[in-house]
Amino acid sequence: MSGPSRRTLARALEALADFADPSPALEQYLTPPEIAAHIAHQARMQGDLEGWTVDLGTGTGMLAIAASLAGAESVVGIDVDPEALALARTNAARIDEAGSDGPLEWVRGDAVEPPLSPPVDGDVTVLSNPPFGAQRGNRHADREFLETARSIASVSYTIHNEGSQAFVESYAADAGADVTHAFRAEFPIANRFEFHTEAETTLEAEVFRIEW
Repeated sequence: MSGPSRRTLARALEALADFADPSPALEQYLTPPEIAAHIAHQARMQGDLEGWTVDLGTGTGMLAIAASLAGAESVVGIDVDPEALALARTNAARIDEAGSDGPLEWVRGDAVEPPLSPPVDGDVTVLSNPPFGAQRGNRHADREFLETARSIASVSYTIHNEGSQAFVESYAADAGADVTHAFRAEFPIANRFEFHTEAETTLEAEVFRIEW
């Protein structure tokens, strides 16, 4: 399946705007363009963008737009925050001006209880960058996102904090699923909240592809 290179995707995604006033409770961080490009490129190479692609907790729209640029047939971005969805729409419009032809739809709703009716006959690929659990109310959020992916997806790509591989592989095994790909990625986070003490910090993240 032909499409833009990973490098081309990353360059295009660098045009997307970050949150102007991010919510610490929702852990609203910009998914790095390099990670989004890697995921979208891998999904295209695996044939995972030929059905319905769902970005859970889309935020700025980074993963949804990456999938669209990579050639996804149908993409839905879901977020509980209406301001995030407005930003995602604005970002999508920027990319459209650059020639994107991927179909995008934005839906307001809880990422762990998405207001969706997945197609009975057809594949669903879930993309998500769950909260890393820096805030007390977000502990184990990655498990909830995996549970949602398990319920609606045939394949999922999720970004997790470093050291999550044993948990993800155990969860997948208990669900009768397989972790087929895993890679490490740097996740730079700018100083955006009062509890940040450095101008920028870089987290080591892990990305997993799971066949459910």
